[in-house]
Amino acid sequence: MKWQTIEAPHGAEAPQPMTVRAQSIPARHAFPEHEHEWHQVVYAISGALTVTVAGGSFVISPEQAAWLPTGHRHRVGSLLGAEFRSLWISEGVGGDLPFAQPTVFRVSPLLKALIVEAAGIDGKEDADGYTGRVTHLIIDQLRRAEAIPAALPWPRSEPLTTLCEALYADPADSRGPEEWALVLGMSARTLSRHFVGETGVSLRSWRRRMRLFRAIELLCGGMSVTRTAMELGYGSTSAFVYAFRLDMGCGPQAFMRGRGDESDGRVSAPRAAIARRSSAIAGLST
Repeated sequence: MKWQTIEAPHGAEAPQPMTVRAQSIPARHAFPEHEHEWHQVVYAISGALTVTVAGGSFVISPEQAAWLPTGHRHRVGSLLGAEFRSLWISEGVGGDLPFAQPTVFRVSPLLKALIVEAAGIDGKEDADGYTGRVTHLIIDQLRRAEAIPAALPWPRSEPLTTLCEALYADPADSRGPEEWALVLGMSARTLSRHFVGETGVSLRSWRRRMRLFRAIELLCGGMSVTRTAMELGYGSTSAFVYAFRLDMGCGPQAFMRGRGDESDGRVSAPRAAIARRSSAIAGLST
């Protein structure tokens, strides 16, 4: 199934100082490559976004966002569908933000709540200046945003994109490099070499990274631990819990309990794991 194009908005006015756009992106839909005369925060409150910018591609979850400075050509879409929230920010405001280049950063629970609120009040009467206060809080949160190494790397070539899309949509697919090489019409050695060249990691490492990424995405979407284990292709819930604990330093249930801002001492380990999770996704060894 081919990707479909979403028509980009025409005649958009420059943000003063910020414009919020809310849009549902259907599965396998994307905006055409384009650029803005203002900065943009690319984010999804649910689902995952595929972002292509500066010659590279990656996928971000609802715990991550991408900062795209003025003038950087980019393409945004979603393989499985997402609730897209886009912040357009004027150059004057964005000039003192910490990111001069396209950057992936962690979205705090407060920033997510503020983005949801800003989208909800967009276009409503603002007699008491509430919208402006929400906008200033969002800008303050962006100034404090924590850059992370990147999210899930994504290839650019058609054969490897086909491979990654299939594995992302069905993490339980157990086919190895040799089997996929036959499907894609190349040798296993060629597949491995090109995969590392386009993503920076081996297929094995990417698959492990992708399963952790999808685990967090599914758990944060409300899926049970047992169902998540089955969706990811684990033979048992205990096998999934063990693998999750190896990478995150805690089990999936403890991870979910620790997602709140305030936790007592009993969940201090999960809170530490949450602080490390983006690096764990981006930094698994090859």
